[in-house]
Amino acid sequence: MKDVHYHQSDPKKRARLRWRSRRGLLENDLILTRFLDANEEKLTDVEVEALTKLLELSDNDLMSLMLEKSEPEGDLDSPSVHALIRKLRSA
Repeated sequence: MKDVHYHQSDPKKRARLRWRSRRGLLENDLILTRFLDANEEKLTDVEVEALTKLLELSDNDLMSLMLEKSEPEGDLDSPSVHALIRKLRSA
């Protein structure tokens, strides 16, 4: 079984993830900030990888996913991304 390492062990990575979570759309910024405030210290490397993939999306595509207007497709259509989106939607 693969060891799970927690992202909070590296303050630089944590700060970089939080900085990347700042978005042009205020709604995205609020959701991501609220999510990180509540979950940042508990994120696993798998969740951080899923979030990193989501942060590569445009603001509009990310917002559509979080508001359940669309579902992950292509490279984003993975169990880890789906699980993270569920957490974001409940943030």
